[in-house]
Amino acid sequence: MSAPQRAPADKRWCEKVTVEFRNTGGSPARSGTISFATHIIGALGVDWATIRSSQSLPTPIAAGATRSETYTVCVESWRVPLGMRVETQDVSAVWE
Repeated sequence: MSAPQRAPADKRWCEKVTVEFRNTGGSPARSGTISFATHIIGALGVDWATIRSSQSLPTPIAAGATRSETYTVCVESWRVPLGMRVETQDVSAVWE
């Protein structure tokens, strides 16, 4: 799995996160979950909180194949007042 590529979304409490998945195994990945750790950053750069969320992997991913997917990752709007932002810094995946 590649490092997450982040891009702004239309709301300050969301962002677009693109990840590339590489199935290096000998059989297709038929299911799985991707988990995001989204940090809430204050106006002065203080990391106020980390919110975890998860979504389904873009399956199936054939053996030896690479697939890219863009996810919209959001937290509750009340967690991100004006002047604050979100950064999805950590991404992990489990697939079968």
